[in-house]
Amino acid sequence: MTPQFQYTKARSEDMHQLGHIMEQCFIMSTGDSGVYTNLVGLDNLRVIYRDQQVAGGLVIYPMGQWWGGQCVPMGGVAAVGIAPEYRGDGAAIALIKNALWEMHSQEIPISVLYPATQRLYRKAGYEQAGSYCFWEIPSQSIQIREQPLPVQPLDSKNYDILQSLHQQQGKLTPGYLDRHPALWQLLLHTEVSETLYSYVIGDKNQPQGYVIFTQERTKDSSILRVRDWVVLSHQAALSFWCFIANHRSQIDNIRWKSSITDPLTLLLPEQTAKICHSDRWMLRIVDICQALAVRGYPAGVEAELHLEVQDNLLTANQGKFILSVANGRGEVTKGGKGDFKLDIQSLAPLYSGLFTPYQLQLAGKLDATPTAISTATQIFASPSPWMMDFF
Repeated sequence: MTPQFQYTKARSEDMHQLGHIMEQCFIMSTGDSGVYTNLVGLDNLRVIYRDQQVAGGLVIYPMGQWWGGQCVPMGGVAAVGIAPEYRGDGAAIALIKNALWEMHSQEIPISVLYPATQRLYRKAGYEQAGSYCFWEIPSQSIQIREQPLPVQPLDSKNYDILQSLHQQQGKLTPGYLDRHPALWQLLLHTEVSETLYSYVIGDKNQPQGYVIFTQERTKDSSILRVRDWVVLSHQAALSFWCFIANHRSQIDNIRWKSSITDPLTLLLPEQTAKICHSDRWMLRIVDICQALAVRGYPAGVEAELHLEVQDNLLTANQGKFILSVANGRGEVTKGGKGDFKLDIQSLAPLYSGLFTPYQLQLAGKLDATPTAISTATQIFASPSPWMMDFF
């Protein structure tokens, strides 16, 4: 017999059991789930029941993601956990599908998550869409001594300055988040043994960036870990590196997050910066018309792409659509020739620009005419998408 599940917003009486499940799933210390759920907020928690028992839950962060210079409303899915006794009977996929139906009903265009396992999320239409990378460099090898801008201490509680600069970088960076307040709080949270250092780059009245970091001494070395940074000009980039390099007498290695093709490394004298960790997050198109119409496109492109999309879960996304692009914006109408065929899962890395149409065709992810491939390549041309945040 097919198990019966009930999906709903979390209630206060669910929190003890849900917290217990989260602590077991994510190897938390007792009580840590309460801190996390208080930060997230009850309104953003969802649970799934089986036989009137809490079988699992997740978080949906209402936030935005930058695509083509436009911020697209996005549902960030996090903390997906199923109690061990309910695993393997369909609870996880039921939870994800219900979350997607809810987001679709709320007209949220896209959803993003970090997968513990890709198989589950691919079944629900998610696919790889961008990078989350850690870079590392020996501090002695930076060798940049020019600092054209001042770098001054900034109270990390000065949230307005940080958010404004972060938004400016987001507009220029495909995949960047318009962060949920909980992600800002997690970013600025420190353990008892840590100290958080925040500095603004440039004049405080017209800042051109910032850097937020902690320092750690391990058995073998000392590390400066950059938690967050914004660099909005060449002068700010030089000042960032010079300021970081000035820690070389106490710090052995610098670690920071960036794109898999990090432009900051072009300023370095040698290729001494290396990627020490790389992962990919996944994206799901929830409302195809909204997702394609709200995002931005290359300003000089004027083109029309005739898509045919398969989506067995959210059937409103299924069928033929015409994407007309001009002046950096898109318009979507139903119908057309359908000479660019793909499923909703394969649309995600095309939408984000992680892979080109030609690369997706090589992987068997789409079927399109040469003309349609060329058109899609122009429309979705983009720097490699990445994200500073893990959630």
